[in-house]
Amino acid sequence: MFGTSGTINSQSYDIEITKLHPHLKVTGEACPIWVPLVENNEFDKPGADYFVKQHIHNLLKKDDKIDTIILGCTHYPLLITKIKQFLPQGIQVISQGKYVAESLKEYLQRHPEMEKRCSKDGTVRYFTTDLPGKFADMASLFLKENIEAQKINID
Repeated sequence: MFGTSGTINSQSYDIEITKLHPHLKVTGEACPIWVPLVENNEFDKPGADYFVKQHIHNLLKKDDKIDTIILGCTHYPLLITKIKQFLPQGIQVISQGKYVAESLKEYLQRHPEMEKRCSKDGTVRYFTTDLPGKFADMASLFLKENIEAQKINID
């Protein structure tokens, strides 16, 4: 699994995966430089190759029998093309975002009272404590649509 230092050190994925599948071994690699690569829009540039290759090498050195890699950070799916480019054949890459969305959908189907409370005709507004332009640029990459953001101060 690839994650931030906090995610890897917490072993949260290890604990939860082991609960469901005690026979699986979880091996983690912290990739702290990947978030700035994404946030600075460098994730698809040649300079990112070095860092992606380095972390793949480190992970596979820890365990050469890896068959699946979980991307344990919301930033990492933007690196998925590079990750797949440098991975050996046969290793599957999973982004947790899809599974979180599917899990929420299943939860709402099992709890219709909660789904009824969800508005279906609302509007989406984005607020950030960061620079609105920077936030909008990054969010547009993730959402694949143009967005506008407003700055908000939280005291």
